[in-house]
Amino acid sequence: MKRKCFLYNLLLVGVASCAFTTSFAQNNEAKIEALLKKMTLEEKVNMIHGVSSFNSGGVARLGIPELVTSDGPHGVRIEHGRDWTPDKNVFDSGTYLPTGNTLAATWNPQLGFAYGKVLGSEAKYRGKDVILGPGINIIRTPLNGRNFEYMSEDPYLIAKMVVGYVQGVQSEGISACVKHYMANNQETKRTTVNVLMSERALREIYLPGFKAAVVEGKVNTIMGAYNKFRGQYCTHNDYLVNKILKGEWGFKGIMMSDWGAVHNTLEAINNGTDLEMGTDIGTPPFPYNKFYLADTVVRLVKSGKVAETLINDKVRRILRIMYQTNMIEGKRTPGYYGTKNHQMVAQAVAEEGIVLLKNEQRLLPLSRDVQSIAVIGENAFRKNALGGGSSQVKPTYEITPLVGLQQLVGNKTNITYSRGFKIERNAKADPKLIQEAAAAAAKAEVAIVVGGWVHGYNYSNWDDNAYDAEGIDKPDMKMPFGQDELIEAVVKANPNTIVVLMGAGGIEMGRWVNKTKSIVQAWYPGMDGGTALARLLFGEVNPSGKLPMSLPKKLEDCPAHKLGDFPGDSIALNYKEDIFVGYRYYDTYKIAPEFAFGHGLSYTTFEYSALTATKKGTAVTVTLNIRNAGKMAGAEVVQLYVKEQAPSVPRPEKELKGFQKIQLQPGESKKVTLTLPADAFQYFDEKANKFVLHPGKFQLLVGSSSKDIRLSTSIVL
Repeated sequence: MKRKCFLYNLLLVGVASCAFTTSFAQNNEAKIEALLKKMTLEEKVNMIHGVSSFNSGGVARLGIPELVTSDGPHGVRIEHGRDWTPDKNVFDSGTYLPTGNTLAATWNPQLGFAYGKVLGSEAKYRGKDVILGPGINIIRTPLNGRNFEYMSEDPYLIAKMVVGYVQGVQSEGISACVKHYMANNQETKRTTVNVLMSERALREIYLPGFKAAVVEGKVNTIMGAYNKFRGQYCTHNDYLVNKILKGEWGFKGIMMSDWGAVHNTLEAINNGTDLEMGTDIGTPPFPYNKFYLADTVVRLVKSGKVAETLINDKVRRILRIMYQTNMIEGKRTPGYYGTKNHQMVAQAVAEEGIVLLKNEQRLLPLSRDVQSIAVIGENAFRKNALGGGSSQVKPTYEITPLVGLQQLVGNKTNITYSRGFKIERNAKADPKLIQEAAAAAAKAEVAIVVGGWVHGYNYSNWDDNAYDAEGIDKPDMKMPFGQDELIEAVVKANPNTIVVLMGAGGIEMGRWVNKTKSIVQAWYPGMDGGTALARLLFGEVNPSGKLPMSLPKKLEDCPAHKLGDFPGDSIALNYKEDIFVGYRYYDTYKIAPEFAFGHGLSYTTFEYSALTATKKGTAVTVTLNIRNAGKMAGAEVVQLYVKEQAPSVPRPEKELKGFQKIQLQPGESKKVTLTLPADAFQYFDEKANKFVLHPGKFQLLVGSSSKDIRLSTSIVL
């Protein structure tokens, strides 16, 4: 109850602080123009490129500070000053939040705001101006090494979650940075691939999250991706940046590069890159004056080949964000770092984000009377905060699954631990470890195998990155380190086995999924993840997480691999699956996933009834009743999908267009109202180059997942 009250009060701080009044903005614009007139060309150019590992240049004589950025997206990165060597004996141990896919699995935009607010506060305490997150690239393939940072396969879910995150960060007077714009859907060949997709796929699938961040979230900065899009690098892509981002959406903030994502000075100048962070020239320590947007720009302007007005626009955008976040004038409120309140947010996100995939014979929740538990698997004892690449966080502490269970049961239950498998390069099934684990399971009332993915073999060394990590994709979906053999042996030894999966999802379960009573998807659940997991397993928390992506049975079923190209090259990476990403493909092409998008079980049951739909202007209002028919309080995510009955162009079987998370006490009923705006029924017409509505009948499908539809009705538009 204390945690719920705290989170509620946190949300009352108000999103209004993210926006700025017209008069305030106009006043700032006048100050910006006055500053621009005082600046030399060299001073302007110094502001549009990096001058250290994570800082861009300032103008000390005019009181313009450097812009200080730091990696997120689920915590403030370890401190390394102006170079790339981690600092020693500094206070940089803070809050390690659950990763992006865990946040998305909460289906709770209010938690997104609380999550962002923690990041903004901690970045402010650490002296940062921009936190480099959230990551919102579409989960196109389960192999992507950075899927754990991202949110979903679905653009609507991303759009709803990203706005809260951005507004939470910026309510603290710190800039969020939405990344990676655009189509950075794999790490393999990420700096060279040339992504090709239809305009319809671009508009319906890959852009909506970014658009929501800009138009609704009012995000201050956006980071360009490494890859090419239709032959031109994304960071200086005229169509993506000038035409869409700054043109159609009216983005007034900073378009910055990823580190080393700029490759051409003139394209960067002309095509909207405002700030070059990092470079592909040489290796650290970088020659900062040799960046593409450094000394070369000065020479081009002085020779008359480039108009200084183009440079002014870039500096103007940087100054605009500096004024909005009180970097030049005003005083920032204090930030807070690694506080108990922040840890409560981390735990709340984990508790709402962990997904109960399977629970036969009601094995879960476990009784507090259980006498013995065999905990098995190296992931039960492995910490994750420092893994994954640039998103590494140094936490104040990290509660692993094993420690979380031990702390919850105390001395009342005998817990044994068996390693089960080795997280090592090229490690296979270890018969001795498997035999020890099976023997321990046989002696216990319950066995819990904690497996899944990892951030790497030795994640303090990027050369050892693997599986869920920046710079590398998974080789396949098969469980590494002989985990299939381990789980089969443990289940045979003890039928009451619970499998807990860590990582970004998308892992083959075929060898044991039908033999196991209970399966839990725990993602990377942050610093209090072990506590959250233990509370969920013992029923102190009723699971309410829902999958933000489909979990396919095998890689060959995935649309990016079945229909499209992977990994592609500098000539073409064709997204031939088009708009049929994730459940849009599985539902339309009748391919059964292992677990469907939106799926997630509870310890109680929910009844849906009384569905109605009425037209109100250009919108449709949908109402229904939902009742907790069980004996335990819980939360259900009511999901609303739209299906066009007789489309004039190929359309998915159904598309998510609304959802709401509802908390209910046993026996309690609530009326749920969801509003579908006109664009919920539209598709992108490539000939007309706009979203259009094809008049006709639409089905409205309401359920607990994309596969579990409870009610339906129709409406004619």
